[in-house]
Amino acid sequence: MTTPTSASANRNMIFLVLVASLGYFVDIYDLLIFSIVRVKSLTDIGVAPADLKAQGTFIINVQMFGLLLGGILWGIVGDKLGRIKVLFGSILLYSIANFVNGFVTDVNMYATIRFFAGVGLAGELGAGITLVSETMSKEKRGYGTMIVAVVGLFGAVLANIIAKHFGWQKAYFVGGGLGIVLLLLRVGTFESGMFKNAEKSDVKRGDFFSLFTNGKRFLKYLYCILIGAPLWYVVGVLVTLSPEFGKALGAKDVLNAGDGVLYTYIGISVGDLFAGILAQITKSRRLTMMIFLLLSVVTAVIYLSSQGVTAGQFTWICFFMGCSVGYWATFVTIASEQFGTNLRATVTTTVPNFVRGSLIPINGIFAFFSAKYGMINSGYIVMILLTIIALFSLSQLKETFGKDLNYVEGAS
Repeated sequence: MTTPTSASANRNMIFLVLVASLGYFVDIYDLLIFSIVRVKSLTDIGVAPADLKAQGTFIINVQMFGLLLGGILWGIVGDKLGRIKVLFGSILLYSIANFVNGFVTDVNMYATIRFFAGVGLAGELGAGITLVSETMSKEKRGYGTMIVAVVGLFGAVLANIIAKHFGWQKAYFVGGGLGIVLLLLRVGTFESGMFKNAEKSDVKRGDFFSLFTNGKRFLKYLYCILIGAPLWYVVGVLVTLSPEFGKALGAKDVLNAGDGVLYTYIGISVGDLFAGILAQITKSRRLTMMIFLLLSVVTAVIYLSSQGVTAGQFTWICFFMGCSVGYWATFVTIASEQFGTNLRATVTTTVPNFVRGSLIPINGIFAFFSAKYGMINSGYIVMILLTIIALFSLSQLKETFGKDLNYVEGAS
């Protein structure tokens, strides 16, 4: 028989997962809105067609740099002051930034606002996943993080629909408004019990630099980042630059990046669902990650070899590419489970944002190979290179399924 106390705890847990899911929904909406409206918004503020790729890459790199800095900032805040404070602060910042984004008139203004949006967006996922991981039972927390990812990733779907039917400016206004609504929902959430226990102890919390002062800990942290890099390459390069890839492939239609992002993220949501279930069945997050990493190479090869592709075929390819990289929740959960409570928010917040920020060097590597071998060949090279690195990194991490998370990291 369920006691009143346990029933209340279950309701609180369900509410927490729901709010974390909606938070990630808005996070993904605002994170990807630029990729969706890149061409239209830049054209409207006067960027010449020949400069669209270069200026778009510049702005997204600035946004990713904001994510890198924000990941560190919010991660430290999450471990020092609590996970809830991160959720409030990050949502407020990116909501204001996205609303202001609807008024941009030049590239520098656009980039500056995307930087602040990036800083704000950096805190949402890590704090949400940390709260869910520390609140749910060790056997079932994978289901919680899976729900957060599956619901959240549909933010890309809404972003594409709003942008397509109402224009890029209103799409930014809607993103800002959704964030404010979410902020009101956050009022009912509660802090992690594990954090409260750590807060009462003398252990040092949120020491970002301690991740680099211990060789074993640093390598573990680095491996957590590298296993997620192929996913962001698929989204940030292969799909975002789909109009340019379409030309290189001799596409029969103009490939629309907004549609590509839409169907890729529908696929990622489906993939995250299956990845979460597979991890629960096999009781192995590492095996699940390995299967999906190998599948992602196959789908990327199909995309890069689709000469004369039509718009309809492109959307299906994007969907299957999305399914194959649908390990986002599994990857973030692995990172969260690798470290103690005093560093968990720092790691869980910085790792996904460092993966997103890895798009900066990935863009540079891709541009280097593109200049020598062309877009298609460099697409193959970079995907295979990143996957090999990810598979090696995965092999160096310990299995964490069912691991007790109520512990702290040592000082050394």
